[in-house]
Amino acid sequence: MTVSEAIRRRRSIRRYQAGIVIPREEICQMLEAAMMAPSACNTRPWEFIVVEDKARREELAKVHPYCSFAPAASLVIVVCGLPERQEATGGWEFWPQDCGAAIENLLLEAYALGYGTCWCGVYPNPERVRALQELLGITSTPLAAVAVGAPAESPAARGFFDERKVRFL
Repeated sequence: MTVSEAIRRRRSIRRYQAGIVIPREEICQMLEAAMMAPSACNTRPWEFIVVEDKARREELAKVHPYCSFAPAASLVIVVCGLPERQEATGGWEFWPQDCGAAIENLLLEAYALGYGTCWCGVYPNPERVRALQELLGITSTPLAAVAVGAPAESPAARGFFDERKVRFL
């Protein structure tokens, strides 16, 4: 599979096959892909919390209104920002963009491994941020919760090329 194929075939999956355990090796492969993303001044302002425990995924679904499917997924990877790592950028906080690039790499690697994912935003919603910090016992800033598992659905593509959104100079 080429990168171009993965980009065009990847979908947000909200229904997962039950009982699928993702091998630790494949989880690490997804996380390695995420950590290969570019970041401002190579600050790598991220950390990743892998939530395999079903009870914790059920709690996550209770505190995040758009993650109701988290318990059915094999795991949820919470991508967190470390804004303090970006002092070298002269005070500019690029960590949300950097974490977003890491998330997209994670989504594409998961797809290449045969898994479905759904990116659920957390930051900048302060209630969601605090709820996930409390649930996970962290001080970093949760940017997103990414459900990962074997897909139990095949939604149609929603993205498309729109030439009206392009301007050549």
